[in-house]
Amino acid sequence: MLRLRKMHRLHRRPFAFILILIGLGCFSSSPRAQEKTASLSLDAAVSQALANNPSLAEINARAEAMATVPSQAGSLPDPTLSVEMLNLPADSFDVREDFMTMVDVGLSQTVPFPGKLALKEQAAGFEAEAAAQTVEEACLRLVRDVKLRWWQLFYLERTLQILTETETTLRDVIRAVQARYRVGEALQQDVLQAQLELSKLGEERLIHTAMHHREVARLNALLDRPPTSLFDLAYDEPEELPEMLAEEQLDEAAEQGRPLLNQKRRSVDAAQSRVELAKKDYYPDLTFSAGYAFRDRAPNGENRSDFVRFGVSLNLPVYAGRKQAKAVDQQQSEWLREKYALQDAFRKVQADIAATLSDYRRAKDHHALLRHEIVPLAEQTVASLRANFEVGKAAMADLLRATANLRNAEIQAWQAYAQAQQALARLSAAAGKEAL
Repeated sequence: MLRLRKMHRLHRRPFAFILILIGLGCFSSSPRAQEKTASLSLDAAVSQALANNPSLAEINARAEAMATVPSQAGSLPDPTLSVEMLNLPADSFDVREDFMTMVDVGLSQTVPFPGKLALKEQAAGFEAEAAAQTVEEACLRLVRDVKLRWWQLFYLERTLQILTETETTLRDVIRAVQARYRVGEALQQDVLQAQLELSKLGEERLIHTAMHHREVARLNALLDRPPTSLFDLAYDEPEELPEMLAEEQLDEAAEQGRPLLNQKRRSVDAAQSRVELAKKDYYPDLTFSAGYAFRDRAPNGENRSDFVRFGVSLNLPVYAGRKQAKAVDQQQSEWLREKYALQDAFRKVQADIAATLSDYRRAKDHHALLRHEIVPLAEQTVASLRANFEVGKAAMADLLRATANLRNAEIQAWQAYAQAQQALARLSAAAGKEAL
């Protein structure tokens, strides 16, 4: 009758039963049980990402391209070489028929008004510096993302290790209660409760194993490796979480060293140079030209003199009210836009620092509470209940509940530690790589 009731309950929850079976089957496919092909420390992961990440390489290539622009912008326009046949008779095309027929070879050079080229080169130089700061900012964010993924994997591996240890403990408890059940010292419900707890543990392992595989794929993508590449995290005994700088110190560090803010400052400088350049467009550019005209002999054999010409021309800004003035207004608006973008970016950095610092302190305090108070008390509770259970003075339900509480406290302690390390990674990116 009992067997029929159990089968009926499983029939009503077939999906949960299948999940439990899959979870138990996945025990042997745990990341710790699989063969590893590499050992990956946090520093090694960061180094590989900086060396191999294609997104970072793309940004760096763009910055290198921008670095070649200033010298181009500051150079004079290319001179113009011309060759002309002048005063050639249209009826005969005879170069000796008319006295004024000649071949003119000329050279002209446009020279912008003094100061224009320097401003163009200056604006392009600021833009190139901004692009270089973009690379630094991308490096900070890449390092941050690698650390976030690495510490998440650290937490998941520690969780899977705890689940394995808890599974061993539960199997010992099941064997003990089965032995007591056979001699009539325990109830069948105690055996069933312990087995159910073990099955729930298998379901939890299944979930965390799937999360581990997902994080492995994400970290591999940052390192430019196939998503299924296997590795084993390499780490020493976790260190104590450090005390953090005051928020004002972090804000000051970000203002001085955050590449994003430096990039915005260079953009403001470039916009200011373009404003000055637009004002220079009120003044004309000059074009200097020179030429030499060759003439053939006259039909009677008489020599004819060659001609030399020199000239200068300039453009006239006669539409300044509709053209140059509007260009100045445009560039001033662009300068204001860049200035406000810098101010907005700084406020967002400050808000990010404040929020992340709060997250770090909360995770640090939570980890300390769990590690130094809750986990030791939970361990003592489990030890006491197990000793009393073996002599029949404690209930199975109390022992299983205490075991679950200990498991959850240990997992939460490592989760809080990983969250604190992730907050440190975000703080480092927010305040600049030299801030921490």
